[in-house]
Amino acid sequence: MNGQKTLRGTVCAILGGVCWGVSGTVGQYLFTQKGIDSGWLTVVRMLCAGAILLAAAALRYPREVSGIWRDKKAARRLILFALFGLLPCQYAYLEAIRCSNSATATVLQYLGQALVLFWACLKGRRLPCGKEALALVLALGGVFLLSTHGSFTALYLAPGALFWGMMAALALFLYTTLPGKLLETYPAPVCTGYGMLLGGIALCLLLRAWTYEVTPDFVTVLGVAEIVLVGTAAAFTLYLQGVSDLGGVKASLFACSEPVSAALCAGLWLKTRFAVEDIAGMVMIILMAALLALPEKKKEALR
Repeated sequence: MNGQKTLRGTVCAILGGVCWGVSGTVGQYLFTQKGIDSGWLTVVRMLCAGAILLAAAALRYPREVSGIWRDKKAARRLILFALFGLLPCQYAYLEAIRCSNSATATVLQYLGQALVLFWACLKGRRLPCGKEALALVLALGGVFLLSTHGSFTALYLAPGALFWGMMAALALFLYTTLPGKLLETYPAPVCTGYGMLLGGIALCLLLRAWTYEVTPDFVTVLGVAEIVLVGTAAAFTLYLQGVSDLGGVKASLFACSEPVSAALCAGLWLKTRFAVEDIAGMVMIILMAALLALPEKKKEALR
């Protein structure tokens, strides 16, 4: 029975990462081939995925869905999580894809884990241990190769891509640290469902998303549906099952299939070309993520 549970968890965690990676490439296709605005897509993704996740959570956790708002401290934390964690993370990630490609945006976002480590060391007033120091070196080296291809005088990555990639990493750090004990008290689907809805509503009002002129064809609708259903709802459900079966450490390691699948999908489907330096930089950042996943259990988070 334990063997079957381990196998199920492994498959679910890997598939969850693959779903995230493929949906990023679908987003790249919508930006480059269909002219879809990243802000509009972020609003649609957050609102639709939030509604789906919250509806599913209401069936499984009805008391928590209503009870979280009666807990004033939790409610305040949830709003902060939605507005300063999930919202910028979703928007910055899709903007980074628009400015570069799904694989580059994904690995740059993973740098948020290095920021989490830096914050932990700062709070604990300690220096990084051996593995942590190596992870930071890999992170810096990976960004250097991705952005400059090893040159000290030229920038090969578009400035917009580097900026939004760094913003995505910062947002990943924020939505990993902002929930605090919220995710220990209330189920992750409840927090993420509400967070998606609140963040989507706020971004919709901020961008006046209803004024965007979008005339989607069948392929566009299919792509948006994939991002909402497969890249958000299904990916999150699969990943959480992996966490349940394996624990957060192993599940997060297997979820590193996300940048790999994004790179393969972008290369094979959209014919995105990666230089040797790009691949080396991506590998370094993925290794960084794997090293940082080993020491402690990571918080479950929706990309």
